[in-house]
Amino acid sequence: METNPQVKTTVEDIDRSMYDFRNADTDAYRLQAGLTEEIVRQISEEKNDPDWMREFRLRSLEIYHQTDMVDWGPAIDGLDMEHIVTYVRPDQNKMHADWAEVPEEIKNTFDRLGIPKAERESLGGVGAQYDSELVYHNVRKEVAEQGVIYSDLESAMHGPYGELIRSHFMKLVPPTDHKFAALHGAVWSGGSFVYVPAGVKVEIPLQSYFRLNAPGAGQFEHTLIIVEDGATLHFIEGCSAPKYNVANLHAGCVELFVGKHALLRYSTIENWSKNMYNLNTKRAIVAEGGKVEWISGSFGSHVSYLYPMSILNGRGARAEFTGVTFAGKGQNLDTGCKMVHNAPETSSYINTRSISKADGAGTFRSSVVIVPGATGSKSSASCESLILDDEARSDTIPAIDVRCDEVDVGHEAKIGRISDEAVFYLMSRGLSEQEARAMIVSGFAENVSKELPVEYAVEMNQLIRLEMVGSIG
Repeated sequence: METNPQVKTTVEDIDRSMYDFRNADTDAYRLQAGLTEEIVRQISEEKNDPDWMREFRLRSLEIYHQTDMVDWGPAIDGLDMEHIVTYVRPDQNKMHADWAEVPEEIKNTFDRLGIPKAERESLGGVGAQYDSELVYHNVRKEVAEQGVIYSDLESAMHGPYGELIRSHFMKLVPPTDHKFAALHGAVWSGGSFVYVPAGVKVEIPLQSYFRLNAPGAGQFEHTLIIVEDGATLHFIEGCSAPKYNVANLHAGCVELFVGKHALLRYSTIENWSKNMYNLNTKRAIVAEGGKVEWISGSFGSHVSYLYPMSILNGRGARAEFTGVTFAGKGQNLDTGCKMVHNAPETSSYINTRSISKADGAGTFRSSVVIVPGATGSKSSASCESLILDDEARSDTIPAIDVRCDEVDVGHEAKIGRISDEAVFYLMSRGLSEQEARAMIVSGFAENVSKELPVEYAVEMNQLIRLEMVGSIG
């Protein structure tokens, strides 16, 4: 019997052509691979660090060398810091506030990713990082007139907000937290600083986008956001990189300070290539009556360790975490979140969806801690996983530590497969099998995807459809 070469019999991987294009490796300056005191001093000199930051970097390097490698999650044996370049400066002299002034090759990269279009249509400000440097940063006039500061962190460190940054930088995520926090403290570069004054409502989102182009390099951006009492902000972060046959590393850091009765929504989509080790650290502290909302999508990387933490530090503080992960062939995505109830009448809610296929592994870890004295606190978690074939794996690992009475804590987890009956029903209504399966997967993730910014929700559903195309022909 002849085989029709047009018929596909396997589930294809995501079509990453939107992300996998790459520019020629023509950076203006890069340090040698590895991690030494000399390299850290060179980064500090490149960044024109104030004295306190140079000393902070060197102390972080000491902590890095004294701290053991993590050994409780997915294997990261393929990551060798001796072969990672910690600083790459793209071929341009400075950051620009006018998009037309950005070098053509770099500008084309972000054009293809839709950044300028998004800025024109729906964003109040945009920052774009390419390798180790911010290449573009701009904020709308009406947002700036509210007193909102949205700047690259390095410039802000030398301005009138320098002492504010010094008093907040890596206070939520100290270098002693874990080995890659110490690494970040030593070699961080780029990132954004946002300051929203008390009572200011920022009606349109701000966004930063991080693109890593250089093979064998690391990206270590630092995002610091301070939302004062009674203020509101929605901040969006996107990440991507082309695929190489050598390991790349992302070890960024996000620190969010949410004031009394303030609201901060932090949305992030991480769509790194499958040679990336994504070892990111994100943390928020919330004052009385304040609220932080995490919206998280993890679709890329070879290995991920990602567990945003919310520290509910004042009476009535609230946190919500809404996340979706999609682990395909060759991926081990170990994600989750942590909620720490440090005050009475605090509340947290966790809602996640995990999808895995081929030999992909999706692990969700949640940690809920309610300290003595946090009476009247509530926490609820709902974690659901969908396995698309016999090779995939999904695990849910909850940890609940309650140290006081008069609290309400709940956790539920479900793991399942696509129902043959549901597929048959949809096919009876005129859909093909792959269309039916893609619709079921999209529906499974819908209550998470609807919380994403609209352009990212569309992207997520498109990724799901591409995964399902050609499943069985």
